[in-house]
Amino acid sequence: MAESVVIVGAGIGGLRTAEALRGAGFEGAITVVGDEPSMPYNRPPLSKVALSGGVHVAELEFRRKASVADVEWRLGAPAIASDFTSRTITLADGTQMSFDGLVIASGIRPRRLPIPGPETGRYVLRTAHDATGLRNYLAPGRSAVIMGAGFIGCEVAATARGLGCEVHIVAIDEQPMFRPLGAELGRGLRSRHEQHGVNFHLGRTVQSFLGGDRVNAVLLDDGTELPASVVVEAVGSVCNVEWLEGNGLDLTDGVLVDQGMVVDCEVPIVAAGDVARHPNSLFGNIPRRIEHWNMPTETGRRAGASLAALLRGQQPDPGPFAAMPSFWSDQYHHKIQSFGMPGIATSIQIVDGSPDDACIFEYSDDTGLVGVVGVDRTAELSPYRKQLLDR
Repeated sequence: MAESVVIVGAGIGGLRTAEALRGAGFEGAITVVGDEPSMPYNRPPLSKVALSGGVHVAELEFRRKASVADVEWRLGAPAIASDFTSRTITLADGTQMSFDGLVIASGIRPRRLPIPGPETGRYVLRTAHDATGLRNYLAPGRSAVIMGAGFIGCEVAATARGLGCEVHIVAIDEQPMFRPLGAELGRGLRSRHEQHGVNFHLGRTVQSFLGGDRVNAVLLDDGTELPASVVVEAVGSVCNVEWLEGNGLDLTDGVLVDQGMVVDCEVPIVAAGDVARHPNSLFGNIPRRIEHWNMPTETGRRAGASLAALLRGQQPDPGPFAAMPSFWSDQYHHKIQSFGMPGIATSIQIVDGSPDDACIFEYSDDTGLVGVVGVDRTAELSPYRKQLLDR
C-alpha cells in the first residue's frame, strides 16, 4: 500500500514542502489541510498594495508546479488535535486523518492582548479576510489607531495615510521597528512617517478601548484619549501549535527541529515555515524561528527532501542548513531591504548615507557581520549578501 503524507498548513511553507516531496521522488498521496478557504497566496501585499487597492485573493495565489496537481486540498478545516502513536490528526469538522509522514506547517497567528472594552472595531492583519474587513474602515476622515510599531504596523500606517486616514501609532518601544533595526534607523524611519502626518505615542500602552457596541476611542496608560474609527493590533505573533500538544514535543517557541527540519520523535515528521524553530549554520546553529518571507520556501524545500528520505527508510541529508534570511518593506515611496539577521546584532553602524535619507546600516556581533539593512539602496546590497553567505 502506498504511503501517505498529511501537510498541516496551506500556506507557502506547506506548498513548497509538497513540491519538494514530489521533487525528491515521493509518489504517495499528499493531502494539505488548511484553516483558510483559499489556496496558498502571497501575504505581504495585504498590508500594502492589496489593502489600498482592494483584496483579490485569486490574484495573490502562488503558481503551483505541475508535480503537485494531484495533491488533495482540505481547506477551511484546521487541525485541532494529533496523536503520533496512532499517526492521526483530527480536524475541526471532526474528520480524523491517518498519515505515514506528517508536515507541520501550521504557521502563526497575530497576538491579541487582553485589553478591556468593546471587541468590534478591533482588527488584526494576517489573512485576506482580515484585510478585506479592515479595508472597509480605511477612508478619508476616519481615525486609525495602530497598536505596535513593527513592520506590519508601519506598513498599515503608510497605507492608511495614503487612503486619507488620521493615523496614530501606539507602541511600548522607543522607536518604530526598534527591535530588528535599532534606535538610530528607527528614528529616521519615524521621521519619514511623521512627514506624512503619522502621530506616534511611543513608550505607551493601550489601557482600555472605549465605546458602546463598537470601539470609538482608546485610552492610553498616561490618560491620553485617541479617537478610533478602527484599531489595528500588530503586536507580534503566536505559533499555531496547540493541535500538537500531548505528543512530547518541545513547543516552547514553535516546533524544535534539526538542520534537516526533522522533529525529534519516532514518527517521520518534519516542520517548515514560521512555526519551525531551526538551526542555521550561518548564524551559530542556534535554533530560532525566522518570520521572513523567504524562509518558508527554504525550510519547505529542506523539509520535503528530508521527509521523502525518511519514508524511504533513509537518513536525510546531514549537511548544514545555511539559508539567507531576507526581507523587504515598502513604506510610502521608500524601500527597506535586509539580508541576514540584524536582530541578533550587538553593534550597529551606519556606513553610508543618513538615517533621514538613503542609507546602509551594518549589524555585527562578536563573530562579525550578521546583517545589513538598506533604505532606498537596494542595488548596493548584493555584495553584503555574498559576504554573509561566506560566513
